[in-house]
Amino acid sequence: MTVYAYADSPLGAMLLVGREDDAGARRTGLVSLSVPGQKGAPVVQDGWRHAPGAFADVVAQLTAYFDGTLTRFDLPYADTGTDFQRRVWRALEDIPYGETVSYGQIAALVGATGAGVRAVGTAIGRNPLLVVRPCHRVIGADGALRGYAAGLDRKRLLLGLEGAAAADPSVVAGALVGTPSP
Repeated sequence: MTVYAYADSPLGAMLLVGREDDAGARRTGLVSLSVPGQKGAPVVQDGWRHAPGAFADVVAQLTAYFDGTLTRFDLPYADTGTDFQRRVWRALEDIPYGETVSYGQIAALVGATGAGVRAVGTAIGRNPLLVVRPCHRVIGADGALRGYAAGLDRKRLLLGLEGAAAADPSVVAGALVGTPSP
C-alpha cells in the first residue's frame, strides 16, 4: 500500500511517499520526497493512506539536515528507476555535504560519454528523492547553477545551507544576475 505524509521545511511542505506491505507492519521505504511546484512531483492519489507516523525517521533526519546537524541521510528507500538512473542516483549519494560536482563529473563516474552525458542530466532531473539524494550538489562545469526540478532558488538555498562555494547568488545558468543576455 502507498502511504504519504507532509513535513514542513524551508523549501515548503514536503510530500513524503512510501510503500508498506499489506499488513502495514513492514515499510519498504521512501519512494518520493518532493515540494510544491516541483517538476514531475507526484500528486496524492485516491487509495493512498495518510500515515505521518510511517515517516518519523525521515522527518527527524530532514529536521536535523535543515538544522545543520546532519550531513548524510541514512534512510531505507524503495529503489525505482532504470538501471542507468539508479547508477546516476548512487553517484549523487556519494557527493560530500557542502561540495559540488559537475554534470560531466557524474557522467564520467557512471561511464557515460557523448549523448550519455545528456542522459545523466535527465536522470538527475528525475531523481525522486529531493534533498535525500543530493542532486542540488550538481552544477554546470562553469560553476553555474543549472536545472533543478524544485527551482534554482531552492537549489541555491540548499547549497547555501551546506556552505557550498557554488551558492553564489550572482551566478545562475552561466550568466550574472542583472546582466542582460546576449
